[in-house]
Order: sequence, then C-alpha cells, then structure tokens
Amino acid sequence: MAHEFDGKKYEQASSHQKEWGSKLIAELELKGNERVLDLGCGDGALSAKIAELLPNGEVVGIDASQGMIDVALPKAMDNLRFVLMDIGDLDFTDEFDIVFSNATLHWVKHHKRLLRNVSYALHPHGRARFNFAGEGNCVSFRKVIQEAMADERFREYFADFEWPWYTPSVGEYTALCESSGLRNVKVWGENADRYFPDKESMIRWVEQPSLVPLLSHLPEDRRAPFRNYVVERMVEETLQDDGTCFETFRRINLAAEK
Repeated sequence: MAHEFDGKKYEQASSHQKEWGSKLIAELELKGNERVLDLGCGDGALSAKIAELLPNGEVVGIDASQGMIDVALPKAMDNLRFVLMDIGDLDFTDEFDIVFSNATLHWVKHHKRLLRNVSYALHPHGRARFNFAGEGNCVSFRKVIQEAMADERFREYFADFEWPWYTPSVGEYTALCESSGLRNVKVWGENADRYFPDKESMIRWVEQPSLVPLLSHLPEDRRAPFRNYVVERMVEETLQDDGTCFETFRRINLAAEK
C-alpha cells in the first residue's frame, strides 16, 4: 500500500535522511555519464544532488506519493525528471547503470519482487546501492505507537492494521538476495542512532513521515488525540537532560552488481 505524504513537511523533517543519502552518493564515485534510478525520491533533494554530478548522465526519481512528487518537480533539470510510480510497479528493463535508494525501502513489503525488478532494470554490470531501516530501528517509536494503538480510545480502529514497515536482520536480507539475480552482493548493518537537537525536530520527524500510515486508519476526530498521545510519550521516552532527543536508527545496507 502506498502512503500519501506531505512533501513540504518532509523537507523540513528529513535532515538525517539527507545526511545518510549524501554519504551514499559520495560512495557511488560517479563518472558523470551514468543513468541513475532513485527509488523513493521523496522531495527530490538527493536526486538533484546526484544529477548535479552527472553532466552527461541522467536521473529518474520515482515516488508513489503525489505530495512528494509535487515538491520534487520544481527541482527537475534537463538531466533530472520525476515520475509518480509505486516501487512495487517497477517495470524497467536494461535501462540504468545504478539503482539507488536511501531511507525508503522499509516501506516496501515484497523485497523478493523488488530485488528481481531492480536486477531487470540494470544494465549488465550495473550497480545497486540501498540503505533502509533494519532490525532494531526506532525502538522508542515502536513502543509508543504500540501503546497508542492498544489504548481504549483508538484500539477498535487498528483491528485490521497491517504493520507498514519491513525491517529485516542482516542475515534475513542476505538470504533474500540469494535468488535476486544480483551478484557480488554485500549486505551489512549500520548503527545510525541519532540525537535530535531538540524535541521540536524530533516531533517533526514523528509527524512526517512516521505517523502517516497510522493516522490514515483513524477518523478525523481521533487523529489529533492520537497524534498528541504519541508526541507526548515520545518526548517522555527520548528527551535527554541536555534537551536533545535520542532514538535508535539501525540500517540495512546493500551493494550489488548485475
């Protein structure tokens, strides 16, 4: 299921995602003529950063959220375009030198199909480079939203709730990659735990994108109380003596070739 995000709010709440993405881009060691597919381009900031490094190449950024694409479109350039597309519907064949994704693929449930489609999308000897949430990610947020969903004010609305995030262990994801069609596969974990500089920045991250799939299960008159419950408990769980807010961020990294 695709979720609809507020791209403007995400721009203001995603500094840590952009930090991770900038690190990944530096690791790509681009020559300047590659064709790159950015899976889950979000507000388009990282796609634009890649495009600036490709004077003779091209970037295609895809995202399933119209709100994200609307904010990304003004960043389009001659060598950068954005397409509204669910990652699950990926249907490129032999088109890209690199398939890149940062802080997105934990929103995708069917990675066996994803990895196969990524392999199809790549040129021979093309590369895939991903970073997304893994086992142990966001311990405080998970605890708090499970409490909130169990609260008597909200419980009935989550009777058929399907957990929206896929956060595998390194071993699980390594095994999944074995039938992907990719080669020279390397999968590793990363501790990216973060101290948000203040509670306001932590709250912005909670609101966008983290709460989006939960609020959509609630009627309008229950959304503000649910949001307030989660925010208050997250401050209690994460606030440190120096005013920062700590949350665990654990990542899965993949580097592979076709």
